[in-house]
Amino acid sequence: MSDDLRHPTRRTLLGGTAALAAGLAATGAAAQAPAPVPRRSRLILLGTAGGPTPKPNRAAPAQAVVVDGHTYLIDAGNGTGRQMVLAKLKLGSLDSVFLTHQHSDHNADYGNVLLLAWATDLAHRVDTYGPPPLARMTRQFLDLNDYDIKTRMEDEGRPALADLIVPHEITAPGPVMRDERVTVTAALVQHPPVEPAFAYRFDCPDRSIVISGDTRYSPNLIALAKGADVLVHEVMYLPELDKLIATEPNAKTLREHLIASHTTTEEVGRVATEAGVKTLVLSHFVPGGYPFIKDEVWLEAVRPHFKGEIVVGRDLMEL
Repeated sequence: MSDDLRHPTRRTLLGGTAALAAGLAATGAAAQAPAPVPRRSRLILLGTAGGPTPKPNRAAPAQAVVVDGHTYLIDAGNGTGRQMVLAKLKLGSLDSVFLTHQHSDHNADYGNVLLLAWATDLAHRVDTYGPPPLARMTRQFLDLNDYDIKTRMEDEGRPALADLIVPHEITAPGPVMRDERVTVTAALVQHPPVEPAFAYRFDCPDRSIVISGDTRYSPNLIALAKGADVLVHEVMYLPELDKLIATEPNAKTLREHLIASHTTTEEVGRVATEAGVKTLVLSHFVPGGYPFIKDEVWLEAVRPHFKGEIVVGRDLMEL
């Protein structure tokens, strides 16, 4: 609204009675409308591939929710540290790390991203959350890198890395953590044979963001995502997948496994519709490398099942 409408000046009054009445009406309408909430959160898709093998066109799974300069990292597949740098995120901005489940494409750089952040400028506590054996993984990673860590502590004067990482193992759904910026809640999802596996909801000051993790169609996820602004969901396109695995000697078993543990394009649309989310972001694409599937194919496969906004994710996309 202009200053002329908030505080009528001589110039405004000279415009005549009609102009003044219009201005007052506009002022009254604006006074009744709630003030827009400034955007404080950023969602960055660091890696959008699915599966453990490196892909030429997509990085391994990882997402960052950034609120007021604090980075909450969800999953840490291979190369996450470099993806953060490419996204112009300071490694030292890491506040917390959340693992959805213990599959290598989601946890391969769990320790590495913390070590690399510490070797850059991280000097504060980072809380990490995820299924067991998170605490043992943390200890073993520190043991594996003990020589490098001690050398850098002595040579560069860095604090003890072990004192900065505080792992929290979660085994059940419900509240995970809360600070002055976000409230994080987990839901159990089904990703056999890996148990437990979680989806996370981040309620930020300006919006709610849900990360599905790896899962088949999940009523628990639908309940977690009810009314969310953004749902980032894994997705599997069966026609190309069937072509890809047809040459595998264990094609039947492999297909059965994928169907049992992942979500098809149709099911993703149903989840978003039943949850009533505003925006559905497709990620963790299966297949996610070759054959390359055009964005339009993913979009057209999901569109009949969800009428809201659909975003076909890509590495380093910010929403």
